[in-house]
Amino acid sequence: HRQLSANFAKRVVTLAPGTSLPYRAEDWRDALVVVEAGEVVVECADEGSRSFPTGAVLWLAGLRLVALHNEGTEPAVLVAVSRRRAPPGPDDPIMPCAGR
Repeated sequence: HRQLSANFAKRVVTLAPGTSLPYRAEDWRDALVVVEAGEVVVECADEGSRSFPTGAVLWLAGLRLVALHNEGTEPAVLVAVSRRRAPPGPDDPIMPCAGR
């Protein structure tokens, strides 16, 4: 709920109970991610996984991940804060801002 400096961008991703979000490295580039509510399970490309509860601070950039899952009964809310980038150009991908 705090105001960020104009040098930073905040993105909130909500995963409904029982849903998943495919991992796209560019979605998490340069971002510190806090699990604001619920619990998120990070699925690794090597078939392992790890759970992170409310309050966990994550760095998801540059990892070999497959997806983020919410296996709980309440929404999992992730808040990602990154340095603000230049406005997207015509060839830049559009990053989704909401979980599935």
